[in-house]
Amino acid sequence: MAYYQQPLDVTALPSWQALLQHRKAMQDFSMREAFASDSKRFERFSLSTSGIFLDYSKNLINEETRNLLVDLAKESGLQEAIEALFNGEHINASENRPALHTALRRPIGDSVEVDGQDVMPQVHRVLNQMTDIVSRIHSNQWRGYSDRTITDVVNIGIGGSFLGPQLVSEALLPFTQRGVRCHYLANIDGSEFHELSAKLNAETTLFIVSSKSFGTLETLKNAQAARSWYLARGGTEEKLYRHFIAVTSNKEAAITFGIREKNIFPMWDWVGGRYSLWSAIGLPIALAIGMSNFKELLSGAYSMDVHFRTAPFEQNMPVILALLGIWYGNFWGAQSHAILPYDHYLRNITKHLQQLDMESNGKSVRQDGSPVSCATGPVIWGGVGCNGQHAYHQLLHQGTELIPADFIVPVVSYNPVADHHQWLYANCLSQSQALMLGKTRSEAEAELRARGADEAEVQRLAPHKVIPGNRPSNTLVLERISPRRLGALVAMYEHKVFVQSVLWGINAFDQWGVELGKELGKGVYERLTGWDQPAAEDASTQGLIDFFRGRHRG
Repeated sequence: MAYYQQPLDVTALPSWQALLQHRKAMQDFSMREAFASDSKRFERFSLSTSGIFLDYSKNLINEETRNLLVDLAKESGLQEAIEALFNGEHINASENRPALHTALRRPIGDSVEVDGQDVMPQVHRVLNQMTDIVSRIHSNQWRGYSDRTITDVVNIGIGGSFLGPQLVSEALLPFTQRGVRCHYLANIDGSEFHELSAKLNAETTLFIVSSKSFGTLETLKNAQAARSWYLARGGTEEKLYRHFIAVTSNKEAAITFGIREKNIFPMWDWVGGRYSLWSAIGLPIALAIGMSNFKELLSGAYSMDVHFRTAPFEQNMPVILALLGIWYGNFWGAQSHAILPYDHYLRNITKHLQQLDMESNGKSVRQDGSPVSCATGPVIWGGVGCNGQHAYHQLLHQGTELIPADFIVPVVSYNPVADHHQWLYANCLSQSQALMLGKTRSEAEAELRARGADEAEVQRLAPHKVIPGNRPSNTLVLERISPRRLGALVAMYEHKVFVQSVLWGINAFDQWGVELGKELGKGVYERLTGWDQPAAEDASTQGLIDFFRGRHRG
């Protein structure tokens, strides 16, 4: 029988009501004063696991806040939901299937049953298949149609088949194996294909088509374009198999396309796209960094899995981060959350977390179909830290919105230049410190007087220089970005998203809103390209169709 969160209104729980009262008591809470009065605050509100150190002391919380939030997690049945997740129960109720991405990183010897069948043998069978192909390409045994070795690999996919692998392969660039360059093709915009293909040689390029259905519009169109490009540059149908690999559950369609059966990797219904980088979807990662490093990535994620499953909620990193998100979104009115990596190699983590969080928790009904009674998923945004300081950090510091932020920074750089990394780390810490401290009116006035401003100028400028402070943030510190630590970091955010879905009573593993646009797109395409089509469902869409057709007729 499918597990799903029972039709529980989280807002009716005693702990929720207690948090409402506590929120009123915290209205005038000052982080400045909390740090001044408690020398142990940093130690009290920080923890470490799996190579990640979390400082969450710069939050609008005290020990009572944490205790009440933990009570909320317990009353919501979080521990039972965690066990259901790891045990392969059907927690994706709308599609009646498990969500077992955690099985992809479990070691040999573990057993996980889905509908009475142990899935671990097939998981490790695919890992062995990946090991074989990666070894053949890295040792120059895999050759193109002209018998030249493979130098470039292009992953054709979109959504989870693109964002996760791109994040990891770029984040782990210092671990890249020589001889193979990885590229990503996602957008259906022909300009992206044109720009990428101009850099490639058909004789030495391998394409990986990643699509569960082998029918996702953008992926299929790009795969067809790649096939035509390959054939136009001397490739043959007979040797197409040397240049195309598929990751799909539609083996027949891949074979029809021209891909050999032994070059087709399976996808399973119990792994969602945004949770799939740990599977054969991660093949471009393995080709970029090597299979041993890919397994280290899995090991790091597994370490976080064990922590998430076994640590008390008070000391559980994903749970703490999830509860803080609940605290701000549901009790302080925060509508977005900033992800601020202070590391060039992590520049795409925000894009991956946008899909992970917003596609998972962008829901307005609970598991049983009843409407939610509180806000759910926040808008996730952000980007590379120092760049953002000269752009949108202004809004974080002096804007009217409360926007919690996660700062992510490594202690050690792979590419030290003079004292650049010390300044990078200093910038990260000073931004979180500035968000917390702010600048009072008296401080602003004293600063201006110290610079020699007369009193009229002091009073004119001081209001503009006041920074409210008391803005919350978390700081996640890694010694350096390694496969193991990165695996733990991504898994941590996966579990954070799941925890929040459980408390809200929603399904983090379906995405019906995404499907509607795909369905409507087919009808729009037919009206753009065909004659005698019925009018669109609304005048705006029909007017834009007519505009397009009118310009193309000319």
